[in-house]
Amino acid sequence: MEGITHRTVAVNGINMHIAEKGEGPMVLFIHGFPELWYSWRHQMVALAARGYRAVAPDLRGYGDTEAPPSTTDYTIFHLVGDLVALLDALAQDQVFVVGHDWGAVVAWWLCMLRPDRVLALVNMSAAFNPRNAARRPVDSLKALFGDDHYICRFQIYFLPVTKNCIIMRQEPGAAEAEFARINTALLLKKFLTYRKPAPLLISKEKGFGGSPNTEITLPSWLTEEDVNYYTSKFEKSGFTGGNWELTAPWTGVQIKVPVKFIVGDLDLTYHTPGIQDYIHRGGFRREVPFLQDVVVMQGVGHFINQEKPHEISDHIYEFIRKF
Repeated sequence: MEGITHRTVAVNGINMHIAEKGEGPMVLFIHGFPELWYSWRHQMVALAARGYRAVAPDLRGYGDTEAPPSTTDYTIFHLVGDLVALLDALAQDQVFVVGHDWGAVVAWWLCMLRPDRVLALVNMSAAFNPRNAARRPVDSLKALFGDDHYICRFQIYFLPVTKNCIIMRQEPGAAEAEFARINTALLLKKFLTYRKPAPLLISKEKGFGGSPNTEITLPSWLTEEDVNYYTSKFEKSGFTGGNWELTAPWTGVQIKVPVKFIVGDLDLTYHTPGIQDYIHRGGFRREVPFLQDVVVMQGVGHFINQEKPHEISDHIYEFIRKF
């Protein structure tokens, strides 16, 4: 893909696959779910052409990066530790960071735990959510949306997957049974084309998206070739999670790096109850005091970096060039 190269780097006890392109100040791209380094292909090319070194790893358990077998190997400290070790391996003291979806959550924690390694952050879709010492995140989602919210149903962890079946786990056996009847390509299409500004609900009765034979029309920004790439990797990898209890010492800690936040007005995350007031009426800036810009893109859904690749590349460049 236009000169993007690939290699494996030993970090934090695992072998991590990274894609990279360009020379200059480094931009670290952190992907979300269900995504890979591939989600950043457009931005990598654009930033490399503007004098930056773009690096996008497959996170622990994803794509061509190793997937340790135990769920205890996937805390937020493992994920951040992998990225810090990657920066060390690439001899980078400080970098620009760009995150999306669950990758944005990892990026927030990277900035919280190691702000000394981050020059500036561009995050998308997932606003910083300060730790609530009184309630676990899954309990909050359950209170808002009920047991059918997809995270409440499956509480995402990285786990190995069997052929044609992506495995997530909250209620043992339930996720496996649900996804076993849907092939990987169809499952990924259903996630990637979800465009309702509403929570993703998966009922036990109807399952995920109804019939496994449902025909799905791809949007203009997503091709069968793209889906085939994701499918080939997700048939041997898994998803992400963290351990809420372990993060107690960071309750109340602010994000103190320069930040730009971007979200689509059709993004399901932007329609979580209370989130728009939090973003626009002072709460977000209180927790992220160096927040410099909030961009709400009109008519754009959740997979914003792929749906509007050129606009997102411009937003990233216009922000990081100031530093």
